[in-house]
Parts: sequence; structure tokens; C-alpha cells
Amino acid sequence: MSTMNQAEFDAAFTEVMPRLRRRLLAMTGNPYDADDLLQDTYLRLSRRARTRPLTLQQPPYAYASATALNLLRDSWRQPSRRETATGRMPEPCWDGGVEHCETRFAALELLALLSPKEAAAVILVDLEGLTHDAAGEHLGAHRGTVQRNRMRGLAKMRAALAEAR
Repeated sequence: MSTMNQAEFDAAFTEVMPRLRRRLLAMTGNPYDADDLLQDTYLRLSRRARTRPLTLQQPPYAYASATALNLLRDSWRQPSRRETATGRMPEPCWDGGVEHCETRFAALELLALLSPKEAAAVILVDLEGLTHDAAGEHLGAHRGTVQRNRMRGLAKMRAALAEAR
């Protein structure tokens, strides 16, 4: 029995994919469901490619279509596998962390406006939660110097935010 490498499988699946997608679209009536089913079919067949190469199945389209149909039937039999629509709004921060990343990016842009000493003081005291004394020890500076650099840095950041509005 011959085996199939990933490139050969991809070429064989790409050949049957347009026709298979049209069939799945006709069966599901929804392009999103058809694309999801097409992806699931690809994954199922790619796992089998070593033992049952797609190119040895005659015809390959029929084999891929039967696999897709079985996956569709499985989703009908087990509704827990399907996504369900609800009337509830998503939880806060449902965006997968985009809001957190945007906030972090904005903070980095503001920190870039500061001198290295000001930025270090703001990071250590405000972001890391160190006291002025601990930040001074970490930076090798006096407590008052850290406090002064922090206050200057925060003032520059406030000014930049006021300008942006």
C-alpha cells in the first residue's frame, strides 16, 4: 500500500475542493456552515492520508463527499457539536483579548514619549506595583528621584492623552 505525503494530499484535496464546496453549500444552505464542514472534511481526510491515500480512492471526489456527508450527519445527530444562537449578549471582553492588546499598545505608545528614567519609574511603580523605595533600589536611585521622574512621566502622558482628545 502506498502512502501519501502532505503536499500530495493537499494537491489532491485542492482538486476536489471547489466541487465539494458547491455540494456542501447546497446541502447546508449556508456558506459559513459549508466552509466549516469543508475544513472538518479536510482535517478528517488528512489524518487518514497515510493509511488511505485520497488519490487511491476511486473517484476521490466521491470519497471526500461521503466523508463530508458523514460529518454533516454527525452534527445533526449530536446537536451539542453545533453552535447555538442565544438572545444573550456576550460576556464582557469576549473579543479574545483584543481590548487588552489595544490598551497595552496605547500604554506602550505613551511610554515611548518618556525619557528612559521616566519610563522606568512609571513602569516599576504604576505597572509593576513597586513602592518608590523598592523602585529606587532597583534603579540605583534615591526614592525622591524615582518619585520626581514618575511625576514628570505621568504629566507627559496626561498631556499626550489630552492632546489626542
